[in-house]
Amino acid sequence: MKPRYERPGVPGGTTFTCFTRRDKAFGFAWHFHQEYELTLITVGSGTRYVGTSVEGYLPGDLVLLGPELPHTYASGERSEAAVTQFRHDFLGAGFFDLPQFAAIRSMLNESARGLYFGGARQELRAEIASLPRLAPAVQTVRLLGVLQCLAADGVASPITGAGYAAAPSSAVRDRVDVVCRYLQEAHTEPVVLDEVAALVHMAPTSFSRFFRRAIGCTLTDYVNQLRVETACRLLTTTALPVTEVAARSGYRNLANFNRRFRELKAMQPSQYRAAHQVQPVKPAGLR
Repeated sequence: MKPRYERPGVPGGTTFTCFTRRDKAFGFAWHFHQEYELTLITVGSGTRYVGTSVEGYLPGDLVLLGPELPHTYASGERSEAAVTQFRHDFLGAGFFDLPQFAAIRSMLNESARGLYFGGARQELRAEIASLPRLAPAVQTVRLLGVLQCLAADGVASPITGAGYAAAPSSAVRDRVDVVCRYLQEAHTEPVVLDEVAALVHMAPTSFSRFFRRAIGCTLTDYVNQLRVETACRLLTTTALPVTEVAARSGYRNLANFNRRFRELKAMQPSQYRAAHQVQPVKPAGLR
C-alpha cells in the first residue's frame, strides 16, 4: 500500500536516464526515487498525482519533480511521455553550485514541491520530446540547455500546496501513502473518518491532526480534490448530465458538488464542460 521506492537504471555511457514511456494506459503506481524527474506528456490524458495534488493532464503537460516526491500518472487510454531522470550530481559534485547556474539551482530547490510549466514555449517542449532520441553527449548538452531555459523563463508554478513538505520520516510517509492509495480507489464512495484512521491504527481525532500536519490540508479537502478531478474527467469525456456526474464522483448533494467544484476550478461544472472542447462519448446504456 505504500509508494514503491524506485532506483532508475542508468545506461552505459552516460550519468542519467532519458527515455520514452509508452503504454496502452498508465496504471496507478504510487512511487518515489532519489532522482529529479522531468516529464513531458506527448500522447494521452489522465490524472497526475504529485504529493497531495490531484490534477488532470493533457498532451503538453510538463513537470519537474524533486527527489523523493511521491507521484504517479493514471490514464485509461494509450499514453506516451518523454521522461528524463537525473541526480543532483549527474554533471559532477558541486556543478550546480557554480555561480552561472544559480537560476537552475534555485529551480531544482523549488522542485521539492513539484513544478508545473504551463507557459513553456512549444519549441522547448519539442526539444524535450526529442531528448530520448539523441546520443548521450548531445543529450547532456541539450538537457542542460533545457534546464536553463525552464529556469530563466519564470513560467513555473508549484504543484503541491504551500503546506506540503516531504514527510520527515519513513513512518510518517508510509502512513500518508497508505491513506492516499486507499482514497484513490475509494473516493467516489462515502469516506468515513473512523475507517480511514483505522487503516493506520490511529484514533480519528489524532489522525485528523496528523493528516493536516503531514500534508498541509484536511482529509475532506483531499477527498474533494479527488472527486472534482473525477468529475472533470466525466464532464469532458462523457455526455452524462451534471447530476449524474456529481453522483458518480462521490457527491450525493448537487449543491455541495457545485460549491466544491467552483472552489477548486473557479467555474461551474457546465462552464468547465463548455470550455474543454472534447467531443463527449455517451456511455453505454444511457438514452
